[in-house]
Amino acid sequence: MTLHNIKRSPYFLLIAVLIQATACKKDYTDPNKVPQDPALKTAKGLTGVVTGLQRVYTAGRASALYNMVTADGFVTRQLDIRNQGNTAEYQLYLGSGSVDGTNTILASFWTGNNKVIYDANNVINNAPDLTDQAYASGLIAYASIFKALALGNLAMFWEHVPDTIGANVGFVTSAQGFNKAIAVLDKALAAVSANPISASFIANAPAGIDIVNTLHALKARYSLNVGNYTQALAEANAVDLTKRSTFNFDPVTLNPIFETATSTNNVYQPIDSTMGLPPSLAPNLADKRVPFYIAINPTTAPRYRINGFGAALNTAFPVYLPGEMTLIKAEAYARQSTPDLVNALVELNKIITKKPASDPFGIGADLPPDAGPYTQAQLLEQIYRHRSIELYMSGLRLMDMRRLNRPTTERKRSFFPYPFIERDNNTNTPTDPSF
Repeated sequence: MTLHNIKRSPYFLLIAVLIQATACKKDYTDPNKVPQDPALKTAKGLTGVVTGLQRVYTAGRASALYNMVTADGFVTRQLDIRNQGNTAEYQLYLGSGSVDGTNTILASFWTGNNKVIYDANNVINNAPDLTDQAYASGLIAYASIFKALALGNLAMFWEHVPDTIGANVGFVTSAQGFNKAIAVLDKALAAVSANPISASFIANAPAGIDIVNTLHALKARYSLNVGNYTQALAEANAVDLTKRSTFNFDPVTLNPIFETATSTNNVYQPIDSTMGLPPSLAPNLADKRVPFYIAINPTTAPRYRINGFGAALNTAFPVYLPGEMTLIKAEAYARQSTPDLVNALVELNKIITKKPASDPFGIGADLPPDAGPYTQAQLLEQIYRHRSIELYMSGLRLMDMRRLNRPTTERKRSFFPYPFIERDNNTNTPTDPSF
């Protein structure tokens, strides 16, 4: 949804708006709130905005986090529907033509990501005016993480994305959307390089996100998606793989996967221990990542239950996984102009042999190394296999399927249709993809 009449956006009201996305109005004004502009001129006000960014991005069933994991999980066959009365989820489970512009999950996802971009822009544009430039760089970097995530989310699921935030805006290709996200990350890295983030900002920001490592990790992710393998490798190498970067939750702000799916057992659960992969790529029975992500209930249906990053109300959800960075390195080596299949297999074997205790999140296959040898195509298929297992229910698989040229029979859609809330308000909205 392109947003052009936003004066103030209290986040508890935003959630209610997103749940009723098909009746969305492009006006988040709250008459009980003071005008926004004065708050954007102070460090305290801008800190409040970036705190709100994380809340909008992660809180509840209308959040970008829930919608990304859910939409991606259904159309890539990772998830099984538990109640067909959950109409939006059921449409995604059916896939293909059952998913159209009325789908409320896609409408919320579209609206929420555009809202995040709008609020992040307010921080990025106003923070440089602060006297304390070290605090300002923290604000810029933190807001840039969410802006890049939002841009990247739109680019992962739609063929075209809005070129900017405003009325009747134009659209650019998904590849251009990823490049926009990379440009945001570059500016943030430059700001942090010029003025290292102050301890006072770290103390005031929500705990969990490792800012600098996350900037590099997201740049590696989006560089891979646009085929800039040299840059993807360099950025993945810049990430400290011993560190965690997470969205944190507590008894007040619940993990949205747990809140909606795990705790109720009435929306979705894992499809089974294949993780939605075809038989030739299904996990080895000894792979310890399977029980990390999928719990087994031997007596009460469904047998397969959400574990991993949706296990409990306060389970932190990773912004990225260290294993993703290692797998980016493997793919980048394999896809170089002169493929380096030796180093690609070295990186892949780091994932295959990793013990859970060696990973910051406890994710490890703990399998014997793969000896190969592989052709480039065979190695890329194994990289896809281990990305699918290592990054289960991360929201990244649909993009992986397209990038790694998986058969369309393995998924239920390649791109999503544009929500009617966009089409009804923007004459530039592109034609929906056929699949």
